[in-house]
Amino acid sequence: MSDPLNNQWKTLDRDLGRFSQVELATQYVSRPLVGIVISLAFLVIAGIGSTLFFEERPSLIIVVAAIFGGYMALNIGANDVVNNMGPAVGTNALTMGGAILIAAIAESAGALLAGGDVAGTISKAIIDPISIADSEIFIFAMMAALISSAFWVNLATFFGAPVSTTHSVVGGVMGAGIAAAGFSAVNWPTMSKIAASWVISPVLSGLIAAVFLAFIKRHIVYKDNKIAAARRWVPVLMAIMAAAFASYLALKGLKRVIKVDLPTALLIGVGIGLLFYALTRPAIRKQSEGLENRNKSLKTLFTIPLIFSAALLSFAHGANDVANAVGPLAAIVHAMEFSDAATKVAIPLWVMLIGAFGISFGLFLFGPKLIRMVGSQITKLNSMRAYCVSLSAAITVIVASWAGLPVSSTHIAVGAVFGVGFYREYEAEWRIRKKLAIGKPGQFMASEERKRRKLVRYSHFMTIIAAWIITVPAAAVLSGVIFLILRMLFV
Repeated sequence: MSDPLNNQWKTLDRDLGRFSQVELATQYVSRPLVGIVISLAFLVIAGIGSTLFFEERPSLIIVVAAIFGGYMALNIGANDVVNNMGPAVGTNALTMGGAILIAAIAESAGALLAGGDVAGTISKAIIDPISIADSEIFIFAMMAALISSAFWVNLATFFGAPVSTTHSVVGGVMGAGIAAAGFSAVNWPTMSKIAASWVISPVLSGLIAAVFLAFIKRHIVYKDNKIAAARRWVPVLMAIMAAAFASYLALKGLKRVIKVDLPTALLIGVGIGLLFYALTRPAIRKQSEGLENRNKSLKTLFTIPLIFSAALLSFAHGANDVANAVGPLAAIVHAMEFSDAATKVAIPLWVMLIGAFGISFGLFLFGPKLIRMVGSQITKLNSMRAYCVSLSAAITVIVASWAGLPVSSTHIAVGAVFGVGFYREYEAEWRIRKKLAIGKPGQFMASEERKRRKLVRYSHFMTIIAAWIITVPAAAVLSGVIFLILRMLFV
């Protein structure tokens, strides 16, 4: 005979279980809504703040431009910034929360302390301001560029594709310029350099990352005494990292303090690298004492340098790329104040604050999706592989600056991740062929099985490449359409 009391408790347990499931489902659904609500609040504050700090009389155009500048900054934080932190999170050197906190601080510091005190109103001279002499038309062109580039980056983030915000702005400015003044308004030599960088920068960063990974494996991982090899070569690699980042920051991140040319930046890097080698050699020797002679021990030696490199990349990114968010906004502010379209304008502090806080909020609210993509879903990373990615990013920027190529931090970082993944595939295939050549039994593997064991997710590869190819034309077409709509409505 069943006990009514027990049945009552079982019913209550089932009801509580259903309630907990509903509660979990509600929390899951509400997370995106929380991010959207916070983002909208930030955009409202940006719009209101523009009326308080704009030196001239309050203007609806400035309010709208400030809102879309904040919207662009949110999207840069959600898409572009994650490339610096993805490898560190993918290797578990940093937790997701720790990575977001460090990136937010470093990005904001880079933007506010060393970020573009001067920005080209037409994004790297993409269009000639003389061809758009009418300040009102120029303002609508910059507004269209801002809206289109922000929307495109938002769309790419939604589909999980890390794209270049720099190229999005370039496409937006180009499209608005063509719609406003025709194809002759575009600086096509500059555009050809940008197109060349689409191919050169990710390939170069991938090759550099693969070379460093091959060096680490040959001179450390495959040695009989791994710890002794690490004591010899890890300080050298850290010195190269310090030299690369010192040159990178001197070249790209200190424009507000002092303008440094490439030879001077390299000399600064060499000096910092030698100093870093002298400091880290005894530290690595001490840290390696008592470690077992296996690969897992080696990974611990690269963890702290990986965290520092990620933070430094974020600082330099904030210093260099914040203009992507606020450059068109600064151009609009200047045109409203002086009724002209200048080649270069000073970025007001309140505009920089919108860019810095917007990037931080975007990273915090929407960044984890692409952090996981870059850090673990393209190819499996460990501390050594991720270290090669960060080191390659800094070196590639220096080489590209020497060659005069406008590069994208997104293309460089993701290209390095792919370079590491493709090298792992090449090495695995080479080892299989080598064992087959010497007739070792049990090494035969069907071609279908080899395809299944690929170390790079080619679906992600094709999605990202497709997004890169269409970024500039898509942003340009969208910007041209938006410009025409704005001109029909308000002119």
